Amino acid sequence: MEDNSQEIQYCFPNNNLSCFREIKPEVEYVILYMFIFLLSVFTVFLNLLVIISISHFKQLHTPTNLLILSLAVADLIVGLIVIPLMGITFIESCWYFGETFCSLFLFIAFMVVSASLGNLVFISVDRYIAVSDPLRYTVRVTTDKVVFCIIINWLCSSIYSVIILYNSMFYPETQDRCYGDCSVSFKFEHVVTDLIVTFVAPSSIIMSIYVKIFCVAKYQAKVVNYVTGVSRSQRKAAKTLGIVVMVYFMCWIPYYIVTLIEGNESTVEFNVTCWILYMNSCMNPLIYALFYKWFRKSAKHIMTLKIFKPSSEYFSLFPEDM
Repeated sequence: MEDNSQEIQYCFPNNNLSCFREIKPEVEYVILYMFIFLLSVFTVFLNLLVIISISHFKQLHTPTNLLILSLAVADLIVGLIVIPLMGITFIESCWYFGETFCSLFLFIAFMVVSASLGNLVFISVDRYIAVSDPLRYTVRVTTDKVVFCIIINWLCSSIYSVIILYNSMFYPETQDRCYGDCSVSFKFEHVVTDLIVTFVAPSSIIMSIYVKIFCVAKYQAKVVNYVTGVSRSQRKAAKTLGIVVMVYFMCWIPYYIVTLIEGNESTVEFNVTCWILYMNSCMNPLIYALFYKWFRKSAKHIMTLKIFKPSSEYFSLFPEDM
């Protein structure tokens, strides 16, 4: 019996420059498409809950939550665009959406990764100020300042993505790839540069800030008067967002290790680490659901359609503060 898993066809049979298309068993197609579909829907649904919650409820209109909102938008784009298209390309081993959309897709994929890490940097700075200087936090961190930081973050992420993908986006013919392929190949020095700019440098900043946060929190646990309750709530928020950062690193470090060792060739290890990092986009809402009571309440409010009731945006998510 012929092994269909080893059969090779062309992505575009009428094109002499076409890439090869690997034929997989039907059962494998069904399993992979179900996995991609569920991962995409799950990611979009959970991050929409975060976005709607923060956008709708007045109590959640805080500087910190604006940064969480920006992070959720980046994760939503991953679930809505990156995961489905990468999934189809991985399963079919062909890109069927044209060169122009390939360039746009690569730009979006690189931009959301950079923007996510930028959001985590700003979240770390925000938490440090909140824990180390709670009395002046509302003066030092305002909504206008946070909105400005978010705009700068997305703008810088976009500019960096254009720079790193310049040849792939504007001169795709210079890329050594067949017709039906949508990938970008970097020289080793470019990989190292990208690793430093988009991971090592921001990660070092984040880790150093969180070390300071937990040192301050440990000191406050001994000397702060707990009657106020302010520092305790701020420390809890810092710990929760610290878990978000830790999970981010756990998802991304394997990818960078494999990339440095093997390059960005489509090996089993590379594909596995890619999907691990994409799954990170649905992790953050799960962390909020575990540690933030307000998120569980707002999600219940949204899914029961109570947000369509008059004045639902003023619903109290923190009744203990009343």
